[in-house]
This record gives sequence, structure tokens and C-alpha cells, in this order.
Amino acid sequence: MNELAWHRYGPEPSDGAPPLVLLHGFPLDSRMWAYTISAAPQLPVITIDAPGFGASPPVDGGLDAYADAVAATLEHAGMARAVVAGLSMGGYAALELAQRHPHLLAGIGLLDTKAGADPQDKRVDRLQMAEDALGEAGARAVAPMLDSLLAPGAPEAVRTEVAGWLRHASPSGIAWAQRAMAARADRLATLTRLDVPALVLRGAQDATASLAEHEEMATALGTQVIEVDGAGHLSALESPHEVAAALSDLYARATA
Repeated sequence: MNELAWHRYGPEPSDGAPPLVLLHGFPLDSRMWAYTISAAPQLPVITIDAPGFGASPPVDGGLDAYADAVAATLEHAGMARAVVAGLSMGGYAALELAQRHPHLLAGIGLLDTKAGADPQDKRVDRLQMAEDALGEAGARAVAPMLDSLLAPGAPEAVRTEVAGWLRHASPSGIAWAQRAMAARADRLATLTRLDVPALVLRGAQDATASLAEHEEMATALGTQVIEVDGAGHLSALESPHEVAAALSDLYARATA
């Protein structure tokens, strides 16, 4: 079973409590959580790099293989349960964990993501980007994403940082992720069967995942959507203190 690269921050979980596991968005790696982690130093955090991103090896398969690899990584590290929060593609992986490994989840956070499958035109766009990334364009295939990832008023330092990450994204990782996301199943029904503390959060200026899509997930989980003013799709980068506060609340509820 594939294992993925993981990184520990903050204190060790106390009295056998689960860690907070953070899964990053596409086409970034775990560095995108740095500001949020700094804003919540009391949390026992594990970040995991997605297959083909950061220090993680690729996997054979799609989001199912990603979720299985997350489960195997946590098991190997001696973690029987975790509070798992994912942003964007990381949210898709969290949804797949809820489907395939519900016993692992002590709580779930879904940030700037959606439970529904892609419509056909979006699938076509994803598959085209995969082809472009493996061709002459390479990482330049994701450069146009910058404006859709960030709110119009995002700090220039954040825009510069994200643009740099896009330039250095792995072409093979881009292709794998886009094909995996294009093939994902609708997981809304999975959430109705999940009985754990939950967080559904959205940057109020997210141009990629709508409020209605977040409300669907929140309704299925029996919670309310938290909207973060001034943030776009990468809310954890744009509004780290607000996201850290929401994650801290989720963790407190999941370990009460």
C-alpha cells in the first residue's frame, strides 16, 4: 500500500486524542497550510502531501487510491482516528475517506470544495489540462488558475507566492490530479451517513465552489456554512486566522 509524505506540527495529541489532518488543494502541496498552522499553534496537526505533489510519490488509481494511501499513512504512523479537513481537492479526498474509511474519521472539515461530481464540460476541461501538462505546456497549464484561486483583493504577497507554486507544480502530478478529479463520484449521500462533528467553510468570493454547493454539504452533515469575507478559493491562505479559528472549533468539538 502506498504511503504519502507527512509533516507534524504543534504538540503531540494528549491522552490518545486524534490529530488534525489537513489535506491541501490543487495544484499545491502542504505548504499552503503554513499560515493557518501558525495561527493555531495549540493544535496537533498532521499535513499530508497528495500523490505526486510535495514529497509524496505518485499512486496508481484515482481519489480512491489517494484516500487509501492517506489511511495507510496514518495507520503506519500509529493514528487510529483523525479529524480530517480538506480544501478543494483535499476536500474530495476527505469525502472519499468518508466513503471508504469512515471509521477513521473523528471529525470532518470541508473547505472550498463540493460533494457533487463534475458536469461533462468540466470533465472535458480537466482532461484537456492533463494532456496539456504532459505536453509542451508543462506546469504552465495551471498558470491561468491564479485568478480563480484567489479573491480579487488578495494580498500581493499571497498572489506572488501562489504564482510561484503554480510555476513549479509537477506536470505528472497535475495530470494525475485532474484525471482523478474528473472521474470522482458524487459523495453527497455519503455525508448523510456520517455522524461526526463537521465543518463546512467557504471563502465568500470563491469563484470555483458555490455557496449552494456548500449548503448541500452542510445540510447533509447537519451543520451551517461558515463564509469567510474577503477570501476566495484558497481561504486558508487568504484568511488564515479565520480558518484557524474554525478548525480549532471543529477540533474541540471532535475531541470533547
